[in-house]
Amino acid sequence: MCGEKRIPWCVTVRACVSGASSARRKGASPCFAPLREDLSVSTKLTSIERKWVLYDVGNSAFVLLCTAVVPIYLNSLLESAGRTDVVTSFGYAQTIASLVVAVLMPILGSLADFEGKKIKFFLGFFLTGVICCTCMALPLSWFAFLVVYVLATVGLNSSMTFYDSMLVDVTSDERMDAVSSHGYAWGYVGSTVPFIGCLALIFGGPAIGIPTAVATRLSFVVTALWWAGFTIPLLRSYRQRHFKTSGETMGQAVRKSLSGLAHTMRKITKDKSLFFFMLAFFFYIDGVHTVIAMSTSYGTSLGIDSTQLVLALLVTQFVAFPSAIAYGWLAGKFGTKRMIMIAVLAYTCIVFFAAFFLKTAFEFWVLAVSVGLFQGGIQALSRSYFGRLIPKENSNEFYGFFDVFGKYASVMGSFLVAVITQVTGDASLGVLSIAALLLVGLILLVKMPESTRRAQVEE
Repeated sequence: MCGEKRIPWCVTVRACVSGASSARRKGASPCFAPLREDLSVSTKLTSIERKWVLYDVGNSAFVLLCTAVVPIYLNSLLESAGRTDVVTSFGYAQTIASLVVAVLMPILGSLADFEGKKIKFFLGFFLTGVICCTCMALPLSWFAFLVVYVLATVGLNSSMTFYDSMLVDVTSDERMDAVSSHGYAWGYVGSTVPFIGCLALIFGGPAIGIPTAVATRLSFVVTALWWAGFTIPLLRSYRQRHFKTSGETMGQAVRKSLSGLAHTMRKITKDKSLFFFMLAFFFYIDGVHTVIAMSTSYGTSLGIDSTQLVLALLVTQFVAFPSAIAYGWLAGKFGTKRMIMIAVLAYTCIVFFAAFFLKTAFEFWVLAVSVGLFQGGIQALSRSYFGRLIPKENSNEFYGFFDVFGKYASVMGSFLVAVITQVTGDASLGVLSIAALLLVGLILLVKMPESTRRAQVEE
């Protein structure tokens, strides 16, 4: 699975999570056997597979709303308080949310391997996200709104860690690629349905007597209901099939997970190709995620009309899905590493364009389409390339570490943007700082030694 296939990012992460749990149930060596040998490798999804895919449809609506609407609404709250620092405020909020998740997930991810714990952690963080998304509809001050937003974001991103690992329980090894691809695809497409409804409510509300601010707050409720509605089928049907049954206590598991992080890092440094790629990935994916997360707040600070901002980001969703598929095909022809480097270089050009030339709505549309062309592809290929560098028998251990580096990145990038914008008073310079991250990542990719074999890890 982690060999030569070029697949969406969630495919490789979820499929490679299957490192040890199945074998632990019988005390065997840490590798998974197929979940259900009797399933044919067909494109038709089973009932539980469809219900798993639906969570991607549900939570992606919140992701899109946070990218497009939240910064604009936050800016209106800040202006009401006599402030104009939307880039700085939103940047710090993104940084805090990312740090919380990065600290929690290595520990809670290990605890979730115990029988029955995975669904409990998932449910807890899912409910945190949905409840806080609903609470964002309250008439809050800008600071209180940011606090609730951070909690909602932590709930979302944390729930996704346990959702990823559920894949090994809902399908067989042979079907993981296809099932995860469905989740990836429908997440992009499905998120646009409630988003379009929310846009109609926001922009059409004044015509029927609903003020824009009230309509925006109602959009948070609509999104929360959508998210919850598409999660209920999974909650009702999911059963954890792979888990720990050893005598290890929860406290011992926490201590073991903390020491395991340092142990995994030592293993990574033994393989120069893997080590260089991890460093490169840390920098360039941070830049990628920061561009995605900060685009609307930056456009708002430039005075671009909110209607243009959200419509442009809606187009990004439609561009990203087919582009990711095309990018995977190109990687098959020209090589994965080469296509990753091209995407990093393209993102660097996008950042320079945003910092020096982005002034009007049309230029923001150019930015949005450009991001969509490379957004899915670089995430997909990074994770599949990583899968070829690590020893398969340690995939769960390595991907847990990789998750902290990648999925919850944008800590350093959003912090840099916020600090530089605050110090200089120029949001363009803040955005320009992202280019430094991307260029460091690109240089490390160029200097990365070629891997001649799969990493062999010594205990």
